[in-house]
Amino acid sequence: MAKVLPFAAYRPAEDVVSEVAALPYDVYKRAEAKEFVDGHPKSFLRIDRPETQFPDDFDMYSQEVYDKARDMLAEDMSNGTYIHDEAPAYYIYELIMDGRSQTGIVAAASVDDYIDGTIMKHENTLAAKEQDRINHIYNCGAQTGPIFLAYRDRSRVNEIVNKIKQTEKTYGFTADDGVTHNVWCISDDQDIAVIKAEFADENRIYIADGHHRAASAVKVGLRKREENPGYTGEEDFNYFLSVLFPESELAILPYNRVVKDTNGLSAEEFLSEVAKVCDVKEVAEAYQPEQKGTFGMYFGNTWYELKIHENLLSDDPVAGLDVSLLQDNILGPVLGIEDPRTDKRIDFVGGIRGLGELERRVSVDMEIAFSMYPTSISELFDVADAGLLMPPKSTWFEPKLRSGIFIHKI
Repeated sequence: MAKVLPFAAYRPAEDVVSEVAALPYDVYKRAEAKEFVDGHPKSFLRIDRPETQFPDDFDMYSQEVYDKARDMLAEDMSNGTYIHDEAPAYYIYELIMDGRSQTGIVAAASVDDYIDGTIMKHENTLAAKEQDRINHIYNCGAQTGPIFLAYRDRSRVNEIVNKIKQTEKTYGFTADDGVTHNVWCISDDQDIAVIKAEFADENRIYIADGHHRAASAVKVGLRKREENPGYTGEEDFNYFLSVLFPESELAILPYNRVVKDTNGLSAEEFLSEVAKVCDVKEVAEAYQPEQKGTFGMYFGNTWYELKIHENLLSDDPVAGLDVSLLQDNILGPVLGIEDPRTDKRIDFVGGIRGLGELERRVSVDMEIAFSMYPTSISELFDVADAGLLMPPKSTWFEPKLRSGIFIHKI
Protein backbone atom coordinates (compact mmCIF):
# COMPACT_ATOMS: atom_id res chain seq x y z
CA MET A 1 0.00 0.00 0.00
CA ALA A 2 1.90 3.02 -1.30
CA LYS A 3 1.57 6.53 0.08
CA VAL A 4 2.01 8.97 -2.80
CA LEU A 5 0.89 12.45 -1.86
CA PRO A 6 0.31 15.84 -3.46
CA PHE A 7 2.52 18.63 -2.17
CA ALA A 8 2.81 22.41 -2.27
CA ALA A 9 5.64 22.90 -4.73
CA TYR A 10 8.02 25.75 -5.16
CA ARG A 11 8.42 26.16 -8.91
CA PRO A 12 9.92 28.74 -11.28
CA ALA A 13 7.91 31.67 -12.51
CA GLU A 14 6.66 31.01 -16.02
CA ASP A 15 8.90 33.62 -17.65
CA VAL A 16 12.11 32.01 -16.34
CA VAL A 17 11.32 28.28 -16.18
CA SER A 18 13.17 27.49 -19.42
CA GLU A 19 16.28 29.25 -18.09
CA VAL A 20 16.09 27.62 -14.66
CA ALA A 21 15.37 23.98 -15.61
CA ALA A 22 18.59 21.96 -15.68
CA LEU A 23 19.79 18.48 -16.48
CA PRO A 24 20.61 16.33 -13.43
CA TYR A 25 23.70 17.30 -11.48
CA ASP A 26 25.50 14.02 -12.17
CA VAL A 27 25.53 14.18 -15.98
CA TYR A 28 28.28 16.83 -15.84
CA LYS A 29 31.93 16.58 -14.98
CA ARG A 30 33.12 19.47 -12.80
CA ALA A 31 34.65 21.50 -15.63
CA GLU A 32 31.57 20.94 -17.81
CA ALA A 33 29.27 22.14 -15.02
CA LYS A 34 31.36 25.27 -14.50
CA GLU A 35 31.34 26.08 -18.21
CA PHE A 36 27.59 25.54 -18.50
CA VAL A 37 26.76 27.69 -15.49
CA ASP A 38 29.02 30.48 -16.77
CA GLY A 39 26.87 30.59 -19.91
CA HIS A 40 23.51 30.04 -18.17
CA PRO A 41 23.54 32.16 -15.00
CA LYS A 42 19.92 31.37 -14.03
CA SER A 43 20.28 27.62 -14.46
CA PHE A 44 19.44 25.52 -11.43
CA LEU A 45 22.70 23.68 -12.08
CA ARG A 46 24.50 26.44 -10.16
CA ILE A 47 22.54 25.36 -7.05
CA ASP A 48 22.77 21.63 -7.79
CA ARG A 49 26.53 22.01 -8.33
CA PRO A 50 27.45 24.92 -6.08
CA GLU A 51 31.18 24.29 -6.48
CA THR A 52 30.75 26.13 -9.81
CA GLN A 53 30.72 29.33 -7.73
CA PHE A 54 34.24 28.68 -6.39
CA PRO A 55 37.74 28.35 -7.84
CA ASP A 56 38.44 25.09 -9.65
CA ASP A 57 40.73 23.80 -6.89
CA PHE A 58 38.25 24.52 -4.08
CA ASP A 59 37.04 21.46 -2.15
CA MET A 60 33.65 20.77 -3.75
CA TYR A 61 32.49 18.83 -0.69
CA SER A 62 33.26 21.50 1.90
CA GLN A 63 30.56 22.95 4.14
CA GLU A 64 31.09 26.35 2.54
CA VAL A 65 29.99 24.93 -0.81
CA TYR A 66 26.77 23.45 0.57
CA ASP A 67 26.07 26.69 2.41
CA LYS A 68 26.38 28.50 -0.91
CA ALA A 69 23.74 26.20 -2.43
CA ARG A 70 21.43 26.98 0.49
CA ASP A 71 21.95 30.72 0.13
CA MET A 72 21.40 30.74 -3.65
CA LEU A 73 18.21 28.72 -3.31
CA ALA A 74 16.92 31.04 -0.59
CA GLU A 75 17.69 34.05 -2.77
CA ASP A 76 15.81 32.58 -5.74
CA MET A 77 12.83 31.86 -3.52
CA SER A 78 12.73 35.46 -2.32
CA ASN A 79 13.52 37.37 -5.52
CA GLY A 80 10.63 36.12 -7.66
CA THR A 81 12.47 33.38 -9.51
CA TYR A 82 10.29 30.86 -7.65
CA ILE A 83 6.65 30.95 -6.71
CA HIS A 84 5.03 28.80 -4.02
CA ASP A 85 1.80 26.91 -4.59
CA GLU A 86 0.02 27.21 -1.26
CA ALA A 87 -2.35 24.27 -1.75
CA PRO A 88 -0.98 20.72 -2.17
CA ALA A 89 -1.33 19.42 -5.72
CA TYR A 90 -0.14 16.73 -8.05
CA TYR A 91 1.57 17.83 -11.24
CA ILE A 92 1.71 16.24 -14.67
CA TYR A 93 5.14 16.30 -16.30
CA GLU A 94 5.41 15.40 -19.99
CA LEU A 95 8.73 15.08 -21.81
CA ILE A 96 8.88 14.82 -25.61
CA MET A 97 12.07 13.72 -27.36
CA ASP A 98 12.40 12.85 -31.05
CA GLY A 99 8.62 12.81 -31.35
CA ARG A 100 8.11 10.34 -28.50
CA SER A 101 6.19 11.46 -25.40
CA GLN A 102 6.33 10.14 -21.86
CA THR A 103 4.12 11.51 -19.10
CA GLY A 104 4.36 11.07 -15.34
CA ILE A 105 2.90 12.43 -12.12
CA VAL A 106 5.01 14.63 -9.85
CA ALA A 107 4.34 13.78 -6.21
CA ALA A 108 5.86 13.16 -2.80
CA ALA A 109 6.72 9.49 -2.21
CA SER A 110 7.05 7.98 1.24
CA VAL A 111 10.30 7.39 3.12
CA ASP A 112 8.57 4.50 4.90
CA ASP A 113 7.60 2.91 1.58
CA TYR A 114 11.28 2.98 0.63
CA ILE A 115 12.31 1.44 3.93
CA ASP A 116 9.72 -1.37 3.91
CA GLY A 117 10.30 -2.29 0.26
CA THR A 118 7.08 -0.97 -1.26
CA ILE A 119 9.40 1.22 -3.32
CA MET A 120 11.70 -1.35 -4.84
CA LYS A 121 15.35 -1.00 -5.80
CA HIS A 122 17.40 -2.80 -8.43
CA GLU A 123 20.83 -1.20 -7.90
CA ASN A 124 23.30 -0.79 -5.07
CA THR A 125 24.42 2.70 -4.09
CA LEU A 126 27.83 4.09 -3.17
CA ALA A 127 28.20 5.78 0.21
CA ALA A 128 30.42 8.56 -1.16
CA LYS A 129 27.89 9.53 -3.82
CA GLU A 130 25.08 9.42 -1.28
CA GLN A 131 26.90 11.70 1.15
CA ASP A 132 27.19 14.55 -1.32
CA ARG A 133 23.42 14.59 -1.90
CA ILE A 134 22.69 14.07 1.81
CA ASN A 135 24.69 17.22 2.52
CA HIS A 136 23.02 19.09 -0.32
CA ILE A 137 19.46 18.16 0.68
CA TYR A 138 20.03 18.74 4.39
CA ASN A 139 21.70 22.12 4.01
CA CYS A 140 19.22 23.38 1.43
CA GLY A 141 16.29 22.04 3.41
CA ALA A 142 14.85 20.92 0.11
CA GLN A 143 14.79 18.13 -2.44
CA THR A 144 15.55 19.56 -5.85
CA GLY A 145 16.19 16.59 -8.14
CA PRO A 146 13.20 14.25 -8.62
CA ILE A 147 13.55 10.48 -8.34
CA PHE A 148 12.34 8.62 -11.44
CA LEU A 149 9.78 6.01 -10.31
CA ALA A 150 7.77 3.51 -12.36
CA TYR A 151 4.58 1.62 -11.69
CA ARG A 152 2.26 -0.73 -13.53
CA ASP A 153 -0.47 1.13 -15.43
CA ARG A 154 -3.62 2.08 -13.56
CA SER A 155 -6.46 3.03 -15.90
CA ARG A 156 -8.14 5.55 -13.59
CA VAL A 157 -4.88 7.47 -13.18
CA ASN A 158 -4.33 7.38 -16.95
CA GLU A 159 -7.84 8.78 -17.50
CA ILE A 160 -7.22 11.73 -15.19
CA VAL A 161 -3.84 12.47 -16.75
CA ASN A 162 -5.27 12.36 -20.28
CA LYS A 163 -8.17 14.62 -19.24
CA ILE A 164 -5.89 17.22 -17.65
CA LYS A 165 -3.57 17.19 -20.66
CA GLN A 166 -6.43 18.58 -22.75
CA THR A 167 -6.47 21.73 -20.61
CA GLU A 168 -4.16 24.73 -20.60
CA LYS A 169 -0.56 24.00 -19.57
CA THR A 170 1.14 25.53 -16.58
CA TYR A 171 4.41 25.45 -18.53
CA GLY A 172 5.52 24.47 -21.99
CA PHE A 173 9.03 24.98 -23.32
CA THR A 174 11.65 23.28 -25.47
CA ALA A 175 15.16 23.10 -24.03
CA ASP A 176 18.39 23.66 -25.95
CA ASP A 177 18.77 19.92 -26.51
CA GLY A 178 15.43 19.74 -28.32
CA VAL A 179 13.50 18.06 -25.50
CA THR A 180 10.08 19.61 -24.86
CA HIS A 181 8.83 19.88 -21.27
CA ASN A 182 5.15 20.38 -20.50
CA VAL A 183 3.61 20.75 -17.03
CA TRP A 184 0.00 20.80 -15.81
CA CYS A 185 -1.31 21.18 -12.26
CA ILE A 186 -3.85 18.72 -10.82
CA SER A 187 -5.67 20.75 -8.18
CA ASP A 188 -9.21 19.36 -8.30
CA ASP A 189 -10.02 17.69 -4.98
CA GLN A 190 -11.79 14.75 -6.60
CA ASP A 191 -8.94 14.05 -9.01
CA ILE A 192 -6.46 14.28 -6.14
CA ALA A 193 -8.51 11.85 -4.08
CA VAL A 194 -8.68 9.32 -6.93
CA ILE A 195 -4.95 9.45 -7.62
CA LYS A 196 -4.12 9.12 -3.93
CA ALA A 197 -6.46 6.12 -3.60
CA GLU A 198 -5.12 4.46 -6.74
CA PHE A 199 -1.57 4.59 -5.46
CA ALA A 200 -2.73 3.45 -2.03
CA ASP A 201 -3.95 0.31 -3.81
CA GLU A 202 -0.47 -0.24 -5.31
CA ASN A 203 1.92 -2.45 -3.36
CA ARG A 204 4.95 -2.09 -5.61
CA ILE A 205 6.58 0.98 -7.09
CA TYR A 206 10.00 0.78 -8.71
CA ILE A 207 13.00 3.10 -8.81
CA ALA A 208 13.82 3.40 -12.48
CA ASP A 209 16.57 6.01 -12.12
CA GLY A 210 17.95 8.01 -9.21
CA HIS A 211 18.92 5.35 -6.66
CA HIS A 212 21.49 7.65 -5.03
CA ARG A 213 19.09 10.60 -4.84
CA ALA A 214 16.43 8.35 -3.30
CA ALA A 215 18.78 6.82 -0.73
CA SER A 216 20.07 10.28 0.19
CA ALA A 217 16.59 11.75 0.60
CA VAL A 218 15.58 8.85 2.82
CA LYS A 219 18.65 9.24 5.02
CA VAL A 220 17.99 12.94 5.42
CA GLY A 221 14.42 12.09 6.39
CA LEU A 222 15.66 9.64 9.02
CA ARG A 223 18.09 12.25 10.35
CA LYS A 224 15.25 14.76 10.62
CA ARG A 225 13.23 12.20 12.57
CA GLU A 226 16.06 11.85 15.05
CA GLU A 227 16.18 15.63 15.40
CA ASN A 228 12.41 15.77 15.87
CA PRO A 229 11.53 12.86 18.18
CA GLY A 230 7.90 13.96 18.35
CA TYR A 231 7.41 13.71 14.59
CA THR A 232 3.99 12.51 13.40
CA GLY A 233 4.98 11.02 10.04
CA GLU A 234 3.14 13.73 8.13
CA GLU A 235 6.01 16.25 8.04
CA ASP A 236 7.47 16.98 4.61
CA PHE A 237 10.78 15.34 5.52
CA ASN A 238 8.95 11.99 5.59
CA TYR A 239 8.50 12.22 1.81
CA PHE A 240 10.72 12.74 -1.20
CA LEU A 241 10.27 14.42 -4.58
CA SER A 242 9.41 11.94 -7.33
CA VAL A 243 7.99 11.64 -10.82
CA LEU A 244 6.00 8.42 -11.27
CA PHE A 245 5.59 7.00 -14.77
CA PRO A 246 3.30 4.15 -15.80
CA GLU A 247 5.06 1.20 -17.41
CA SER A 248 3.47 1.85 -20.82
CA GLU A 249 5.08 5.29 -21.06
CA LEU A 250 8.66 4.14 -20.60
CA ALA A 251 11.38 2.97 -22.93
CA ILE A 252 14.91 2.06 -21.90
CA LEU A 253 17.87 2.76 -24.17
CA PRO A 254 20.82 0.38 -24.37
CA TYR A 255 23.88 0.90 -22.19
CA ASN A 256 26.81 -0.03 -24.40
CA ARG A 257 30.30 -1.21 -23.42
CA VAL A 258 33.81 -0.38 -24.62
CA VAL A 259 36.91 -2.33 -23.61
CA LYS A 260 40.51 -1.17 -23.67
CA ASP A 261 42.26 -4.33 -24.95
CA THR A 262 41.87 -8.02 -25.81
CA ASN A 263 43.41 -9.25 -22.55
CA GLY A 264 46.61 -10.31 -24.31
CA LEU A 265 44.89 -12.29 -27.06
CA SER A 266 45.70 -11.86 -30.73
CA ALA A 267 42.83 -10.79 -32.97
CA GLU A 268 42.44 -14.35 -34.22
CA GLU A 269 42.51 -15.81 -30.71
CA PHE A 270 39.97 -13.30 -29.48
CA LEU A 271 37.52 -13.95 -32.30
CA SER A 272 37.98 -17.69 -31.80
CA GLU A 273 37.09 -17.40 -28.11
CA VAL A 274 34.02 -15.32 -28.91
CA ALA A 275 32.94 -17.93 -31.46
CA LYS A 276 32.85 -20.54 -28.69
CA VAL A 277 29.88 -18.77 -27.09
CA CYS A 278 28.31 -16.84 -29.98
CA ASP A 279 27.45 -17.24 -33.63
CA VAL A 280 29.69 -14.60 -35.21
CA LYS A 281 28.78 -12.89 -38.47
CA GLU A 282 30.61 -9.98 -40.09
CA VAL A 283 28.26 -7.18 -41.13
CA ALA A 284 28.72 -4.30 -43.52
CA GLU A 285 27.67 -1.41 -41.24
CA ALA A 286 27.27 -0.38 -37.63
CA TYR A 287 25.05 -2.93 -35.96
CA GLN A 288 22.31 -2.27 -33.41
CA PRO A 289 20.84 -5.50 -31.98
CA GLU A 290 17.14 -5.97 -32.65
CA GLN A 291 16.43 -8.90 -30.31
CA LYS A 292 17.49 -10.32 -26.97
CA GLY A 293 20.59 -12.47 -26.83
CA THR A 294 22.23 -10.54 -29.67
CA PHE A 295 25.13 -8.07 -29.53
CA GLY A 296 26.97 -5.86 -31.93
CA MET A 297 30.77 -5.86 -31.74
CA TYR A 298 33.13 -3.37 -33.32
CA PHE A 299 36.67 -4.72 -33.50
CA GLY A 300 39.50 -4.25 -35.98
CA ASN A 301 37.48 -1.62 -37.89
CA THR A 302 34.82 -4.25 -38.53
CA TRP A 303 31.30 -4.69 -37.16
CA TYR A 304 30.06 -8.12 -36.18
CA GLU A 305 26.69 -9.54 -35.20
CA LEU A 306 27.04 -11.83 -32.18
CA LYS A 307 24.22 -14.22 -31.28
CA ILE A 308 24.69 -15.97 -27.94
CA HIS A 309 24.40 -19.76 -28.12
CA GLU A 310 20.95 -20.90 -27.05
CA ASN A 311 22.25 -23.23 -24.35
CA LEU A 312 23.73 -20.20 -22.54
CA LEU A 313 20.40 -18.37 -22.22
CA SER A 314 18.81 -18.28 -18.77
CA ASP A 315 15.37 -17.78 -17.26
CA ASP A 316 16.91 -16.24 -14.14
CA PRO A 317 15.88 -12.55 -13.85
CA VAL A 318 19.49 -11.39 -13.57
CA ALA A 319 21.51 -14.07 -15.39
CA GLY A 320 19.10 -13.80 -18.33
CA LEU A 321 19.72 -10.09 -18.89
CA ASP A 322 21.73 -9.31 -22.01
CA VAL A 323 24.22 -7.31 -19.94
CA SER A 324 24.73 -10.44 -17.79
CA LEU A 325 25.08 -12.74 -20.82
CA LEU A 326 27.82 -10.50 -22.20
CA GLN A 327 29.55 -10.22 -18.82
CA ASP A 328 29.33 -13.92 -17.95
CA ASN A 329 30.40 -15.27 -21.33
CA ILE A 330 32.75 -12.71 -22.90
CA LEU A 331 33.76 -9.81 -20.66
CA GLY A 332 34.67 -12.02 -17.70
CA PRO A 333 36.02 -15.32 -19.06
CA VAL A 334 37.54 -13.99 -22.31
CA LEU A 335 38.54 -10.39 -21.55
CA GLY A 336 39.31 -10.84 -17.85
CA ILE A 337 36.95 -8.13 -16.61
CA GLU A 338 35.71 -9.77 -13.42
CA ASP A 339 34.25 -6.70 -11.72
CA PRO A 340 32.98 -4.07 -14.18
CA ARG A 341 32.32 -1.71 -11.26
CA THR A 342 36.02 -1.30 -10.56
CA ASP A 343 37.95 -2.50 -13.64
CA LYS A 344 39.54 0.47 -15.41
CA ARG A 345 39.69 -1.44 -18.71
CA ILE A 346 35.96 -1.08 -19.32
CA ASP A 347 33.79 1.97 -19.82
CA PHE A 348 30.08 2.44 -20.47
CA VAL A 349 28.43 4.52 -23.18
CA GLY A 350 24.78 5.54 -22.98
CA GLY A 351 22.72 4.54 -25.99
CA ILE A 352 21.71 8.14 -26.57
CA ARG A 353 25.21 8.73 -27.94
CA GLY A 354 24.69 6.32 -30.82
CA LEU A 355 26.90 3.77 -32.53
CA GLY A 356 29.16 6.46 -33.91
CA GLU A 357 30.39 7.13 -30.38
CA LEU A 358 31.43 3.48 -30.08
CA GLU A 359 33.46 3.75 -33.27
CA ARG A 360 34.99 6.98 -32.02
CA ARG A 361 36.03 5.46 -28.70
CA VAL A 362 37.67 2.52 -30.46
CA SER A 363 39.60 4.95 -32.63
CA VAL A 364 40.73 6.99 -29.61
CA ASP A 365 41.27 4.97 -26.46
CA MET A 366 39.58 1.55 -26.68
CA GLU A 367 39.97 -1.59 -28.78
CA ILE A 368 36.56 -3.28 -28.65
CA ALA A 369 33.00 -1.97 -28.47
CA PHE A 370 29.79 -3.86 -27.81
CA SER A 371 26.37 -2.50 -28.74
CA MET A 372 23.58 -3.88 -26.57
CA TYR A 373 19.91 -4.74 -26.90
CA PRO A 374 18.19 -2.61 -24.24
CA THR A 375 16.95 -4.00 -20.97
CA SER A 376 13.14 -3.84 -20.88
CA ILE A 377 11.07 -2.21 -18.16
CA SER A 378 9.47 -5.61 -17.47
CA GLU A 379 12.94 -7.09 -16.90
CA LEU A 380 13.64 -4.27 -14.44
CA PHE A 381 10.41 -5.09 -12.61
CA ASP A 382 11.23 -8.82 -12.58
CA VAL A 383 14.66 -8.24 -11.04
CA ALA A 384 13.27 -5.96 -8.35
CA ASP A 385 10.34 -8.31 -7.64
CA ALA A 386 12.81 -11.13 -7.07
CA GLY A 387 14.71 -9.01 -4.55
CA LEU A 388 17.78 -9.07 -6.79
CA LEU A 389 20.12 -6.42 -8.16
CA MET A 390 21.01 -5.64 -11.74
CA PRO A 391 24.60 -5.56 -12.95
CA PRO A 392 26.05 -2.04 -13.12
CA LYS A 393 25.05 0.13 -16.07
CA SER A 394 22.12 -2.02 -17.14
CA THR A 395 19.67 0.75 -18.06
CA TRP A 396 19.83 4.17 -19.69
CA PHE A 397 16.75 6.36 -19.51
CA GLU A 398 16.12 9.29 -21.82
CA PRO A 399 15.00 11.99 -21.74
CA LYS A 400 16.36 13.05 -18.37
CA LEU A 401 14.08 14.69 -15.82
CA ARG A 402 15.00 18.33 -15.30
CA SER A 403 15.98 19.60 -11.88
CA GLY A 404 14.69 22.91 -10.56
CA ILE A 405 11.19 22.74 -12.09
CA PHE A 406 9.80 21.38 -8.82
CA ILE A 407 11.22 21.96 -5.34
CA HIS A 408 9.98 20.01 -2.33
CA LYS A 409 10.84 21.87 0.87
CA ILE A 410 11.49 19.75 3.94
